Amino acid sequence: MNKRTGKRFISDAFAALALSLSVLTSSGAQADTLADALVGAYNHSGLLAQNRALLRAADEDVAIAASVLKPIVNWSSNLTREFGDSIRAGSTVMTGGISATLQVFDFGADQTRTDAAKETVLATRAALLRIEQSILLRAVQAYFNVSRQQEFVALRRNNLRLLNEELRAAQDRFEVGEITRTDVALAEAAVAQARSNLADADRNLAQAKAEYTNIAGRKPGQLAPVPQLPQTETVVSRAQAIAVRNHPEMTEAQHQVAANELFLKAAGFDMLPTVSVQGSLNVNHTFGNSDPAETASVTLNVSGPIYRGGNLSANERRALALRDASRGNLHNVRHGVQQGVVNAVSNLVAARASLEASERQIRAARVAFEGVREEANLGARTTLDVLDAEQDLLNAETNRISARADQYIATYQVLESMGMLTAQRLGLPVQIYDPSAYFDLVKNSPAKRSKQGKQLDRVLRALNATE
Repeated sequence: MNKRTGKRFISDAFAALALSLSVLTSSGAQADTLADALVGAYNHSGLLAQNRALLRAADEDVAIAASVLKPIVNWSSNLTREFGDSIRAGSTVMTGGISATLQVFDFGADQTRTDAAKETVLATRAALLRIEQSILLRAVQAYFNVSRQQEFVALRRNNLRLLNEELRAAQDRFEVGEITRTDVALAEAAVAQARSNLADADRNLAQAKAEYTNIAGRKPGQLAPVPQLPQTETVVSRAQAIAVRNHPEMTEAQHQVAANELFLKAAGFDMLPTVSVQGSLNVNHTFGNSDPAETASVTLNVSGPIYRGGNLSANERRALALRDASRGNLHNVRHGVQQGVVNAVSNLVAARASLEASERQIRAARVAFEGVREEANLGARTTLDVLDAEQDLLNAETNRISARADQYIATYQVLESMGMLTAQRLGLPVQIYDPSAYFDLVKNSPAKRSKQGKQLDRVLRALNATE
């Protein structure tokens, strides 16, 4: 698939996703939709809040690295009482001064570290998107698991009702001598098993609702009818090509390699000389003397390492090893992403096949059950035959419910495997977190009392209030 075709597919997929979610949102004022679950997960997730804070910490690493490129200005002051036999004995001297240092040239070591910190920021942004995808996929799984378990409970209740009817019919037939006591016992055992299965279904539904509440931040209500399945790619090769370009795990690994390449380059620069300029202004004032003494100086410093106990060489070798490790990680991530696509697409294909098979199974099992029940009324079939046929129908209906839920989950797993399951791409009605907004405020290392620094404080207060 060429680049243009891939872009067209992604655009079409986004449109289909937006349509699906819009249908979900409008399917009923009181019903919980999949969009509700996704929005709740996005807004409620503490994991997202945690990793947004880690991203802001990475942003500050850029500011810290960039600050080295700026002048360093210090002030100092001291008060001295002198004693002795000299002419100044018994005098008090106050000294104050300002000094400034600026690194003029270091072969680009500090700038390279700043660039490496920026690559780390981009990697951390990708990691945030990766986590966002996993949270939204959990929301999808939680939503359809609740839907699945609700249908199971309804099916089990209906099955119990039918078995109670079968039991009453068996008791009536026993009283007139058409069947034996064994047939009644079989019906009673089937009712008892149905009650146990219903209790299990109620327990599973309670657990599914608890998982939904944990993810979405609130208990699920009545669920809306399932929407149309979103469009997705099912040709493995094309899906893999999209995943390699779009999946945040790939982006994260690529920026990690770039960052470590820059750190390695900076480690080599550390072995070279540096040039800096230092200026100072000092004022000495002796109390009792109205004429303070002022001195100023400008110094050009050139320095370089000779021997540091092997520290610089070890740092370079360490940077080289980390670079090689990140390259190996990128290789593994690429194959992992491609394998994830294969797994997701195969799950979707299997779910579709299972759903089609369960539909055929239901039609056959329903015909068989109705026939066996009619034959039993005529005395040609036993109660056990009826119960077995009814169990076959129940199993077929259960398989269909699971296959339908699995199909929806697998579809969104395919989207996640291609890197397309984000709040922005889904068009969710949420306040999208903009990672560049904070970075733009801190990248130039603003002073705390500057206009930009005060704006940054307001942003931090707002973030703390929402998170």
